[in-house]
Amino acid sequence: MLPNLTPDTDLAAELFAGLRAGSTDGEGVTREAYGPGERMAHALVRAAADRLGLESTVDVAGNLYMTLPGADRAAKRIVIGSHLDSVRQGGNYDGAAGVLAGMAAVAGMKRAGFVPGRDITVMAIRAEEAGAWFPVSYPGSRMALGLLKPDGLEIRRQDSGRTLAEHMKEEGFDPNAVARGEHAIGAHNVAAFLELHIEQGPVLETEQVPIGIVTGIPGSRRLRQARVVGEYNHSGATPRKYRRDAAAALAELVHRMDEEWCRLDAMGHALVCTFCTMATTAEAGFTKIAGEATFSLDVRSVSPHACDLMFEAMHRFMADIEARRGVRFERGPETGSRAAIMDEGIRAGLARAADALGIRHIPIASGAGHDAAAFAEAKVPSSMLFVRNQNGSHNPKEDMRMEDFAAACAVVQRWAAEMAQ
Repeated sequence: MLPNLTPDTDLAAELFAGLRAGSTDGEGVTREAYGPGERMAHALVRAAADRLGLESTVDVAGNLYMTLPGADRAAKRIVIGSHLDSVRQGGNYDGAAGVLAGMAAVAGMKRAGFVPGRDITVMAIRAEEAGAWFPVSYPGSRMALGLLKPDGLEIRRQDSGRTLAEHMKEEGFDPNAVARGEHAIGAHNVAAFLELHIEQGPVLETEQVPIGIVTGIPGSRRLRQARVVGEYNHSGATPRKYRRDAAAALAELVHRMDEEWCRLDAMGHALVCTFCTMATTAEAGFTKIAGEATFSLDVRSVSPHACDLMFEAMHRFMADIEARRGVRFERGPETGSRAAIMDEGIRAGLARAADALGIRHIPIASGAGHDAAAFAEAKVPSSMLFVRNQNGSHNPKEDMRMEDFAAACAVVQRWAAEMAQ
């Protein structure tokens, strides 16, 4: 029989305010990975853990573990967590809500004198926002789990140009230990991982449901540094048949990829396809035919086959456009991540907890990548809980009603207490 537990959402509200105050960047917040913003956030959360009397440790990659000891210290632990970095001028809840939900849950247990049967650890993960800082998926959690290959440490942060290893050393951590394979957690010592996160789309808000239980996290195939090479020429003096127009070639590729997406969608393939950036280069100008254009492409799906179908179509389209328009596509290096199906047992436990508390919920697929995918890859039973969010994500206007957050924290706390028995 579980005791009457209530999460400490006042503590969470205090920490949300502290994070915002310490990382305000104009209208939004910026907490750069392995930089001052993320450092501030980790220090703030660790100070709160110290006040609560939690056991705090940091691994060789800088991930922070704040533990409420259980009765059986040798048993596999329960881990609740997410990341504390943000995109540039982003919102205050993306990532941080998952860490602070864990803090609220264990603080409420501590206040009630509840001793779990096994350790419950709140984890603050480093550098999840790969698109904003390091172009590799989930480097912080992958280093914690021993999944990051040594060459991943040489990937450069996109604003500074310096490597992940250099930034880690600057923050006082040990990339050499990561390269040797040292890591803190995995299937050998973690029974389950749960990540709470704001939903980054409109489904829960539209359906008027406070929380969603995530069914899966998409994998991706990405081109970050692709370009089309044609020929610069005079816009007035060059007839169409003599043109090698990179801008027109890119526009055609975008149109044909969008039509292929529509075709696959109608066939039941769930995926998204986004040309995130498209631009002509500095040499372009008025009265010039564009001799070069750059672009980045992000294709995501829970089904690897769906991503493969889009890339196969892209290769066909590129070959046809090259032959007809006299241009050359250079795709550059491809990056990506694996899809992850969330653990059915944890999903069922979350549903039981929500039902016991009278909190409405629906199953929902994630459209974005999250650290839970790395845990699933490491064979750790993993799941996610989404909280209703207004105004999207990765922007200063992202929002979250505190009553929805409190409901989600209550579900997290009840699930963790049951799992830790």
